[in-house]
Amino acid sequence: MIRILLADDEHLIRGAVAALLGLEPDLEVVVEVGRGDEVAAAVAEHDPDVAVLDIDMPGADGLTVAERLNEAGARCAVCMLTSLGRPGYLRRAMAAGVRGFIAKDAPTEELAAAIRKVHAGGRYLDAELAASAMAAGDNPLTEREREILRLLGAGTETARIASLLHLSEGTVRNYLSSAMAKLGESNRVAVVRTAQEMGWI
Repeated sequence: MIRILLADDEHLIRGAVAALLGLEPDLEVVVEVGRGDEVAAAVAEHDPDVAVLDIDMPGADGLTVAERLNEAGARCAVCMLTSLGRPGYLRRAMAAGVRGFIAKDAPTEELAAAIRKVHAGGRYLDAELAASAMAAGDNPLTEREREILRLLGAGTETARIASLLHLSEGTVRNYLSSAMAKLGESNRVAVVRTAQEMGWI
């Protein structure tokens, strides 16, 4: 029996997916959570074989959760569900050790197949998501540029960013200018939006 943790903030969808997976003779959903920041404790308590994570959750997004599980050396394989076809997400997920990456609107049979494959040590990648990631190329932003854009996206002022990162305001503006040039955008709102849409921050 493959023991599954299911993390999704949409209660109805999570319940439906859990019920459908429960119909499979070799799959058992042993725990459900609705927030990303609840996953680590649930993994520690229930020791699932596979964690199925929604990419977009309150508390912590699925990618951040996957990165934390990977860093902590968690035993479970991770399968990511996404309705967001952002190409940067696939690369970040792979770097975090995610073994399955499938669209949220995929049929339950496909999710069940993905769970079995990652549990067996393989990989399962949605073909369309993989193709869009390949077409988009690598993330051109440095880690520092990504950090600054993430903070800007959260509404943090330049002076506060400088303080948080122990940089001068001028240096923060230089990083921002560099990111805008790389993404071909002329203002901070547009560069943050583009980086988010590509899944690069």
